[in-house]
Amino acid sequence: MSFSQEIIQGKRFEFGKNWNSFLKTLDDKRIEVAIDSLKEMLEVEDLAGKKFLDIGSGSGLFSLAAKKLGAEVYSFDFDTDSVGCTKYLRDTYFPESNWIVEEGSVLDDGYIKSLGQFDIVYSWGVLHHTGQMYKALDNAALPVKDGGKLFIAIYNDEGAKSKVWKKLKRLYVKSTAGKYLTIMLYTPYYLMKNFLMDILYLRKPPLARYKEFKKKRGMSWKHDLVDWLGGYPFEVANIPAIFNFYKERGFILNMVTAKKGKGCNQFVFTKEGLNK
Repeated sequence: MSFSQEIIQGKRFEFGKNWNSFLKTLDDKRIEVAIDSLKEMLEVEDLAGKKFLDIGSGSGLFSLAAKKLGAEVYSFDFDTDSVGCTKYLRDTYFPESNWIVEEGSVLDDGYIKSLGQFDIVYSWGVLHHTGQMYKALDNAALPVKDGGKLFIAIYNDEGAKSKVWKKLKRLYVKSTAGKYLTIMLYTPYYLMKNFLMDILYLRKPPLARYKEFKKKRGMSWKHDLVDWLGGYPFEVANIPAIFNFYKERGFILNMVTAKKGKGCNQFVFTKEGLNK
């Protein structure tokens, strides 16, 4: 089934439209934060001479960050609007460069195998939205060269809470009424909860968290909220599940950042190969 068919049938969130809106907020500071987050997680100062594959490029921000760090970048996404966002950033910042952007699916075995090998394969918050997460996790490993790195982020498994979230996300994408009902129910709760937590724990002024949200990977809290509420298909996994999955495929874990509650656990693996 094509991307547009899944949208029409209420089976998928239109991530690309949200990313298109996000690009209106993009500035040099957000780009710098994205670059710094890549450097920190990959433990590098630059990516000069490296081939970087962005699976599910979304807004294109991290493809851009990799390009600014000196990488040869290859970006693809299943969402046609996301492809458009990434092409926009490429054409704006690197109009004549070795940065390929195209439409493709991580679930397409033939397509993935045709891409070749990369020093770094990056897929942040994408594979759990495919509808076949473990197949996507498996395919994401294929383009990683021996000695290369795989950087992924996967929604944390909260057990019963995750099951409730899956139902709410399904409601969001099923109809326009479901979308606005979900937003109206959750947004006031989200804002008030954060406000009360800031007061209770004597944190920064309550509104500061929203002004400083860009410090988290250069993202926008408003667009992140919409992405979270509408992000369907939706699957989750705990840290041991992801660790064991890739260990069986010849990867060693370099770094993990754990998320308490809802959100993504981040992983950076190095491919050693099964015969080493």
